[in-house]
Amino acid sequence: MRIGFEPHHEAFRREVRAFFATEYPARVVEVLASGRQPTKQDHQTSEQALSKKGWLAVNWPRECGGPGWDLTQKYIFDEELERAGALNVVPMGLIYVGPVIYTFGTEEQKARHLPGILNSTVFWAQGYSEPESGSDLASLQFKAERQGDTYLLNGTKIWTSQAQHADWIFCLVRTSKEAKKQLGITFLLIDMKTPGIEVHPIITIDGKHSLNRVTFQDVVVPVANRIGEEGKGWTYANFLLGHERTSYAHVAGKRRYLQAQRDWLAQVEDPAARASLAARLAELEVRLDCLEMTVLRSLAGAESEGSAGDQASIIKIAATELEQDISENALAFIGTPGVPWHAHSSVAQPPAGSNEALTSWAKRHARYYGARAESIYGGTNEIQHNIIAKKVLGLS
Repeated sequence: MRIGFEPHHEAFRREVRAFFATEYPARVVEVLASGRQPTKQDHQTSEQALSKKGWLAVNWPRECGGPGWDLTQKYIFDEELERAGALNVVPMGLIYVGPVIYTFGTEEQKARHLPGILNSTVFWAQGYSEPESGSDLASLQFKAERQGDTYLLNGTKIWTSQAQHADWIFCLVRTSKEAKKQLGITFLLIDMKTPGIEVHPIITIDGKHSLNRVTFQDVVVPVANRIGEEGKGWTYANFLLGHERTSYAHVAGKRRYLQAQRDWLAQVEDPAARASLAARLAELEVRLDCLEMTVLRSLAGAESEGSAGDQASIIKIAATELEQDISENALAFIGTPGVPWHAHSSVAQPPAGSNEALTSWAKRHARYYGARAESIYGGTNEIQHNIIAKKVLGLS
């Protein structure tokens, strides 16, 4: 068996690498390298550069505005993006709701919403979790009452990523309590400027503002904003979650971080400590190789089925647990984990030292604390184990 890339794929890699070296906005790379939190403008600058090249919606089919790449090209692109230290796309529009709209939406919905996603002029948020409905998403109580050609919405969504930047939000709402709980859910597209919507920031342990609580009080939304049929939202949500959980892998970014740790290893003077760290790095690298093979296998299936489906839960568990272990291992090079700090937070004072040392300390801790949540959001890993048992292994 030969594992490698064909010459035309290697030529494609060179093209992508040259783009990130010469055409991609260097200022965005500098923001990420400094450990600062990217702004909405940073995201738009990055995504519009990719859009201009025709490389933004890499997983979309050509007829919907994607580049029409094969599986290997998509994989190479992701590798080179993270290798260059570029900014990953905001997933809510491009990876989550976009495919739902072009698969299940009306022609009017496609015409209205897909162009704004493709040129990064319209930002989206995902309204799924609620204060009492996180892991068991099907138990959501966010109420949508049908009133002629509109729905009247009342309820709260929580842990809503990037809602402070969003122009639109897609929500799962409860339109019926009479049937099985999964059957009374509807999928709605909602303009964030609609009266009655308020965004309340949630500052996370790493000092960043990416999460929010979003409240809806007597919010009126046209029925025309509904995706598909009323009560079928759970079907569309499961389609979306297959895309979401596959997107957690970030194999190239993890490989880049492990290589950085390899470089740090050369600076460890104590032989026993160096041997221990080297063994741990080898274990993490083997696990990353296994994750990479799992991603490729899952994506190959998605090529024919349209979504990675239930097997995406395997990737979600493996990727998030590995990220937690990699980020924890980075702290082993600088001693006991401290408290979170970043350039815009007063949570704690950073250590004394050079700017370079300070940036390294801050970035490692921010990544460590941020990774703690990865096994919770997007459906807790405990729930993913249940999905694998029931849907993949066929256990009752």
